[in-house]
Amino acid sequence: APPGHTQDGGQDTSFQWQCVDQPIGKLLFRRFLEGAPEFAAAGALWSEIEAFEQCEDTEREASANRLRSRFFTPGGSEHCGFLSATATAPPTG
Repeated sequence: APPGHTQDGGQDTSFQWQCVDQPIGKLLFRRFLEGAPEFAAAGALWSEIEAFEQCEDTEREASANRLRSRFFTPGGSEHCGFLSATATAPPTG
């Protein structure tokens, strides 16, 4: 296993396992994000990305445009300035 990925007993301590795959861990982490003003936009972005992943193909372009203007554009209502330019770049191809 990669360093830092597991601890004694082989228990997975990765972010993916603790905060995404485990329902209680996900709930607690989301509540943490929503409860901290400096992380609230990150929590909202996570929720909106999950909703985007579930939307119909015909709704994806409009949903993606809303995500971009709300979270990825400076001056957007919940701009996530901590994201890299690579993370927020429109897809190519």
